[in-house]
Amino acid sequence: AGLVRRERDPNDARRVIVRLERGKDEMHEISSIFDSIGKAWDEMVSHYDDEQIAFLLEFLQRSNALARQEIARLQAASSGKEGIFSAPLAGLESARLVFPSGAFRLNLRAGDVKGALYQARFEGPVPDVKAKDGVVTIRYPRRLWVPSREKRAAEVTLSRAIPWQIVIQGGASEMTAELGGLDLAGLEVKGGLSTIRLELPTPSGVVPIRISGGASEVTVRRPAGVAARAHLKGWASQFVFDEQTFSAVGNDVRLQSHGFDPATPYYDIEVASSASQLTITSG
Repeated sequence: AGLVRRERDPNDARRVIVRLERGKDEMHEISSIFDSIGKAWDEMVSHYDDEQIAFLLEFLQRSNALARQEIARLQAASSGKEGIFSAPLAGLESARLVFPSGAFRLNLRAGDVKGALYQARFEGPVPDVKAKDGVVTIRYPRRLWVPSREKRAAEVTLSRAIPWQIVIQGGASEMTAELGGLDLAGLEVKGGLSTIRLELPTPSGVVPIRISGGASEVTVRRPAGVAARAHLKGWASQFVFDEQTFSAVGNDVRLQSHGFDPATPYYDIEVASSASQLTITSG
């Protein structure tokens, strides 16, 4: 009837999202459908007195609360064979992701996770995953890790509905963060990594980015038109900042993007480690 449309989920090719078509002439048909249902409910309820209605209301409120608790319990648990973890978004106003131990490969992204706070999938050994009071902690056991024997890969999708603070510790072979659309409050990467690639979202204020611990290649890309201020406290064989390129540079280098205005939202980027290739750019 043309009242809805189907879209592919950009984050999961197995899913199809069905959305209402808004602003079309057919919307009055939907309104009339619900008007009819509303009248039917009013007629049904008119046969109950106030005491009976109060009882029905209490029953619905309590049963809804029990249902929410059960949904939260199921979402907080692993799905078992697929190794998928999640937790309910509930009424949280902000969240924090803490990754205190290393992985062979770590992929972070922002997405629509259907009312969940986050969703995570793992390849290889499954880490200890906890979510409490808006803090999501993903911890691999601290033991001798031999990359040739086991691959630790983690893919974590964060809800776009609330601001996130992200702290990555312990190092990894490769870290990729595609955070477009996320309300990013801050990001800190500690520990040695081979490759760091950050695709940052449009900031809503001054957002600190802190990188330390050493890396072979660091790439930080922000949206076009977003300002940035960079402070290289470490050393880089090659440092690219927007249109500028420097060789063998470091030890307290400070740069800022063209037309930088501290009164507008921007990224405050500090790199305290050494890197063979450091790139901070936009586009």
